[in-house]
Amino acid sequence: MYSVIMIPLFLNSIKAGFPSPANDYIESDLDFNKYLITNKPATYAVRAQGDSMVNSGIFPGDIMIIDRSITAKPNDIIIASIDKEFTVKRLIKRGSDFFLSPENPVYSEIKVSGREDFQIWGVVTFVIHCLRGG
Repeated sequence: MYSVIMIPLFLNSIKAGFPSPANDYIESDLDFNKYLITNKPATYAVRAQGDSMVNSGIFPGDIMIIDRSITAKPNDIIIASIDKEFTVKRLIKRGSDFFLSPENPVYSEIKVSGREDFQIWGVVTFVIHCLRGG
């Protein structure tokens, strides 16, 4: 069981360019469980480890939200099992072959077509990471 923590969601968005005057108008309360989870029984979270997905915005220690009820399609970022080890990669299709592609040029693609030891464990729907150290 988890407790619901509501925080204010302001009506106006914040520009990433030049600053604008702040508004004190609250649109509603924001429940992160409602925002991040569409299918609770099929959703889980896991921390990222390693740097193979940094160019997609997934950094070591980030929390990934994964939905097992979504059918993975090419270009989705997925959680997969290969040789009984879990990994997070982008699913790529070339011709009739599928690959798991890292988002860091230091790492190589993994061909998964025809492998019996390959299984998709869900599609990454959100990533939560801290912008400050510590």
